[in-house]
Amino acid sequence: QVQLVESGGGLVQPGGSLRLSCAASGSISSRYAMEWYRQAPGKERERVAEINFSGVTNYADSVEGRFTISRDNAKNTVYLQMYNLEPEDTAVYYCNGNPPWSWGKGTLVTVSS
Repeated sequence: QVQLVESGGGLVQPGGSLRLSCAASGSISSRYAMEWYRQAPGKERERVAEINFSGVTNYADSVEGRFTISRDNAKNTVYLQMYNLEPEDTAVYYCNGNPPWSWGKGTLVTVSS
């Protein structure tokens, strides 16, 4: 079973940037796509970004133009570059494959002044 470890979260002011990383213990190339999700307090987990094996990306409307997903197959790592962060982006961020493995612990992003 592949293990996923997310990192890079933290406290950032509105308008700031963060880069999240997701390191997989196995090959991410085994999955059709890699995805980033987030779960805000009291809300359901939602998918925010996806990158497939061809490098085609898709984003939730709420992050389109502000977030960029990328992948490094050689390092089995997926990234989420986040710009112009808003308080509404505060959440625990998770990555997973499609089809999914077990969830990691996520990384907390807090956007606050």
